[in-house]
Amino acid sequence: MAAGLLLLSLSACSFAPDYARPAPLVPATYQAPETPGVSIGNLGWHDFFRRPELQRLIGEALAHNRDIRIASARVAEARAAWRIEGASLYPQLDAVGTGTRGRSLFNLPGAGTTPIDTKQVSAQLSASWEIDFWGRLRNLRDAARWQYLASEEARRAVATSLVAQVANGYLLEREYEERAKLARSSIQTREESLRIMRRRYEVGAGSKLDMTQAQTLLAQARMTLQALEQDQAVNRNAMALLVGHPVTIAPGTLTLLDAPEHPPLPVGLPSELLINRPDIAEAENQLRAANANIGAARAAFFPSISLTGAYGTMSDALDGLFSKGSEAWSFTPTIRLPLFNAGRLKGNLDVAKARRERAVAEYEKAIQSAFRDVSDALVRRRQLQLQIDTTKEMLDAQRERARLAQLRFDNGRSAYLEVLDAQRDLFDAEQSLVQLRRAELASVVALYSALGGGFADDRAFETAPSGNNREQTR
Repeated sequence: MAAGLLLLSLSACSFAPDYARPAPLVPATYQAPETPGVSIGNLGWHDFFRRPELQRLIGEALAHNRDIRIASARVAEARAAWRIEGASLYPQLDAVGTGTRGRSLFNLPGAGTTPIDTKQVSAQLSASWEIDFWGRLRNLRDAARWQYLASEEARRAVATSLVAQVANGYLLEREYEERAKLARSSIQTREESLRIMRRRYEVGAGSKLDMTQAQTLLAQARMTLQALEQDQAVNRNAMALLVGHPVTIAPGTLTLLDAPEHPPLPVGLPSELLINRPDIAEAENQLRAANANIGAARAAFFPSISLTGAYGTMSDALDGLFSKGSEAWSFTPTIRLPLFNAGRLKGNLDVAKARRERAVAEYEKAIQSAFRDVSDALVRRRQLQLQIDTTKEMLDAQRERARLAQLRFDNGRSAYLEVLDAQRDLFDAEQSLVQLRRAELASVVALYSALGGGFADDRAFETAPSGNNREQTR
């Protein structure tokens, strides 16, 4: 009884360092003004992106994107590696059947060389077990488990990035659509202006300079439309790669959340990033795996004990294999104590410690990068809102300027160059406003992604090929 308790207590040993989460090296709050409330990072993408068209694209991307498939295969690989390491803790049982037949030559005095034939058959059950006194096998199993959970978070990070990329591609499609619509409207207006300028020149009421200036204005609008159509085609190719097949996007307006302009977006506290951000959770799981590997490297310095046994039957003829008296058994305990290995075990331990230090630095860097991503997204959103308001004021002024310039030209009080400049500046202001609106919505996507949003509930991968193990890492 006492020996059994001693064996059990020894097998519970572990030389892995006690794990302590490194202190996050970020401020307690974000520098930018915040909206109180639960962080939008706690919302699933179904609840954050309300546009049906966008939801359809995101769902198809999660189901068919090749990067998601690659990440899912890595999860399956890591899960299998965890199972392999865990199997080493249990006894291994094998059924072994052997048959041997041979001839030996013996030189007997006075009889010369005599051949002797031998044959033997056996059937045995063989068992082996390495007693994990010092926790080496358990630490290897734990390291594989944390690697598996890290691969789950890596897959989640890929999916979070994919959601953001699809949303940004959708916004670009809407931007190009609106800007192209403005360009086509300007082309129609400028074609009419060119017709008037050409007619005035033909009847002698206008100059050739006015006509060529109208031609220049029309050509610039056409060049802008052609560039937009090219960019739109390139963006659709990028969307096809993200979604996994060619996409069709119905015409629509440049919007994202079906919410009022500049809706409040609470961001919570930086400490929530430790749970919501998949890249931070991945880095912490990698750190836990490195911690467990130190325990395995330390345990390798101590003796290892293996038990091997076999029981079965043995005979020189197959028909006598299971006859009475053919039983055979063996029991072989083995103890192995490392004495000299030229520093290999010490080197393995140093490698494990160095990898843990690297994992600590990568974890801290992931936290700092996450804090920066959120802060940058907050700054961009606030500044873009100000730029949009300023651009709207400028656009109103440009429209009035273009109207007045046309009146001055019609009344013969200015050259057509004044109209040309006013219309060109108005066109640029209209295009800039659409670009800023898209950039402001993209900053919303960036903020949502930076907060770790996308997969906060059990529906995380309902359209993707794997499950959610986030709770195991908390």
